[in-house]
Amino acid sequence: MAHHPEQGWSLLCNGVLLFEDTGELLPDGQIIAPHRPVGTGPVMTAA
Repeated sequence: MAHHPEQGWSLLCNGVLLFEDTGELLPDGQIIAPHRPVGTGPVMTAA
């Protein structure tokens, strides 16, 4: 596995490229689109 958070990606031991935006590139070239959770907005904390 290779992890490069400064570039926004990781290479898993099964050959999958996992991107910071939750997208994936499989070893056979198939693309899995980013799948961010619905309803998550900016997090704000009270002072």
